[in-house]
Amino acid sequence: QVQLVESGGGSVEDGGSLMLSCKFINYWFSRCGMGWYRQAPGKEREMVSIISSDIFSSDGTTTYADSVKGRFTISQDNAKNTIYLQMTGLKTEDTAVYYCVADACLVQKLGLGSGYWGQGVQVTVSS
Repeated sequence: QVQLVESGGGSVEDGGSLMLSCKFINYWFSRCGMGWYRQAPGKEREMVSIISSDIFSSDGTTTYADSVKGRFTISQDNAKNTIYLQMTGLKTEDTAVYYCVADACLVQKLGLGSGYWGQGVQVTVSS
């Protein structure tokens, strides 16, 4: 059974940094991609960043939401079967529950009911 285990959430002040991690169990990285979504209170879940890769490439192709571009960095460690989201220059607007996702291309095409999802971690940024 595919499982996604997230860690790294927490609380920081405005301008601080956090790193999230997501370990994939019984899932092989693919060109469909893996990534991160977030959902703030009272708002819809939105894409934050996606990375795609396969065994034939040492680097992934990355995509970022305009709101986080230049501040967040997604990366992967194939040996650990893990992806990361390094978040710097955090703002109060980044406060949300962050969800790791596998088969991100299916989520993008078919909606939030598709793909595999982590349990979510809370990120809180205080002014």
